[in-house]
Amino acid sequence: MDINEVNGGVLVLQHTCEDGPGYLGQWLDEQGLRWHAPCAEAGQAYPASVRGYQALAVLGGAWSANDERPSLRQAEALIREADALGMPVLGHCLGGQLLARALGGHVATLPEPEIGWWPIVVAHSAEAQDWLGPPGAAMVYQWHYDSFVVLPPGAQVLAGSAVCAHQAFGLRQHLGMQFHIEITPAKVDDWLAHPGAGYAPALARCPHSVQSDADMRAATVRHLVGSQAMARHIYARWLQRV
Repeated sequence: MDINEVNGGVLVLQHTCEDGPGYLGQWLDEQGLRWHAPCAEAGQAYPASVRGYQALAVLGGAWSANDERPSLRQAEALIREADALGMPVLGHCLGGQLLARALGGHVATLPEPEIGWWPIVVAHSAEAQDWLGPPGAAMVYQWHYDSFVVLPPGAQVLAGSAVCAHQAFGLRQHLGMQFHIEITPAKVDDWLAHPGAGYAPALARCPHSVQSDADMRAATVRHLVGSQAMARHIYARWLQRV
């Protein structure tokens, strides 16, 4: 299906106030597509069903996928419903972790976090290249302490990194990503203004996988164009699966 024929709207699940749609929202607007992004932290309830939508995107956030929050369990229920209906789901960071959990995978804290601009290696498989583009190294933005350490049954690893073996996975019509392909300069600024209590200790302990404020801002200038080109490719492939 041509992405411009999508007329039922896109549901975007936003968990926390500081982790909005970013470049995803900009791209959907550029395609002339309707989208709705309720935010759980702002007290906006997620829909009871995905019926009436054409596609589902799940954003990131500072919460753990394993937290016992009703909105996270509702997100997983909506993911499972989307899967049963053949609707494509796109998971960003926490959203990718929830996609993995919902379909039978496992999420856990990694020995080392990844924060900042770091390379992933796209696999040589046809599915990896269809979703992510040419094989080999690609620079993407990361901010995570956990990851999907066990993939759902039938899922295929599409990319990995030195710190995180599972950077992206494909399963049927779905894509789960550990990185933030929706990143924008405004989101980087917001996150660095309020980086959370874990950031400073992580930087001191893991300077090889956690960037400083200055390094992160400089890398954003260098790598944003490439990141958004990859995002456009991913988002188009996602909606082609509607």
